Amino acid sequence: MSSAVSPLAPTDVPEMPQIAGVRLATAAAGIRYKNRTDVLLAVLDPGTAVAGVFTKSKCPSAPVEWCRAKLKGGRARALVVNSGNANAFTGKTGKQSTAQTGAIAAKALGCKQDEVFLASTGVIGEPLDASKFDGVLDKLADDARPDGWMDAAKAIMTTDTFPKVATAQVKLGKAKVTINGIAKGAGMIAPDMATMLAFVFTDAPISPAALQALLKAGVEDSFNAVTIDGDTSTSDTLLAFATGDAAAYGAPKISKASDVRLKAFVKAFNAVLADLAEQVARDGEGARKLVEIIVEGAVSKPSARKIAMSIANSPLVKTAIAGEDANWGRVVMAVGKAGEPANRDKLSISFNGIRVAKAGARDPSYNEKEVSAAMKSQTIQIKVALGLGKGRDRVLTCDLTKEYVAINGDYRS
Repeated sequence: MSSAVSPLAPTDVPEMPQIAGVRLATAAAGIRYKNRTDVLLAVLDPGTAVAGVFTKSKCPSAPVEWCRAKLKGGRARALVVNSGNANAFTGKTGKQSTAQTGAIAAKALGCKQDEVFLASTGVIGEPLDASKFDGVLDKLADDARPDGWMDAAKAIMTTDTFPKVATAQVKLGKAKVTINGIAKGAGMIAPDMATMLAFVFTDAPISPAALQALLKAGVEDSFNAVTIDGDTSTSDTLLAFATGDAAAYGAPKISKASDVRLKAFVKAFNAVLADLAEQVARDGEGARKLVEIIVEGAVSKPSARKIAMSIANSPLVKTAIAGEDANWGRVVMAVGKAGEPANRDKLSISFNGIRVAKAGARDPSYNEKEVSAAMKSQTIQIKVALGLGKGRDRVLTCDLTKEYVAINGDYRS
């Protein structure tokens, strides 16, 4: 966890309202560091629906495998999250740790192990001593309260420089329902499903199947459209929980994601996901600039996404932005290597609304002084027009600075 807050951190942090059926508590269990909050317990009302999406890594962590297996039941009573140790690449010991943690949590709450969900973040390859949860989770179960959202967001941080929270409220039937989300992530971010860790909670009465469909669709243009360094984590986990408590106030029970009554809810739900995803991009390790990449005129949206990601993950593009250099040649390189249809002679490129290249060559009106001034902004937009079709997409990333190397060069020490 960095002591210096990112200059891109949001200046307006929302007040996080309570959600009926969700109580939170945190503690310092000494998972990796002493006297540092590193455990979160979310206590959920009986009957809470759960949905999840996870890393596509072929080397997933033990908690990811645990959650995938438990997700089939569709119900959750507890979420246990620890920072400092990812419990990844830990073999049989990792599986034993998840089983032990699940048993401790289930006993503390008087629920089934299949209703306990786990997530871990931190160093890969170090065994996780689950005995450190013994006694801690019992106390957390007693201490859990409905207003601990900011503490919860802080407890799951690793190299993050600020806690990531988002909220929205919307009418569902006759009731006002709330959606709250927390996330962590700053490095090893190229999700291909979600982000490092993110958790979304609502009191809306939505079935597990409907919630799963909403979550799977919602990540595509939020967390799946964010990259920090092109590295997909072993631990990426996004879980959503719906307690259903708003049914008592007139919210209709929703069984299908296609239910027309969900229209406003889906918009708010996706807005929370997008907000959290942008905060991850703003907190990229060592980041000094938030970068929005728009690719339009592609043969399809998937093609535009691949090209945008090629630009976003290019170290040469990212270092040029860090140096405030509008080096469109590096953007051309990234477009060309993406393996998607592109025509050099139709290509146009803009930085922060200033066109620097047109029809495959430098723009005739290019002004170095004007562009250099624009590159000093904390927010940089790169727009690429391919001129081939109607495909369009947008991804977020950040610049690549010397601090990124410093953070990751001594991460384990």
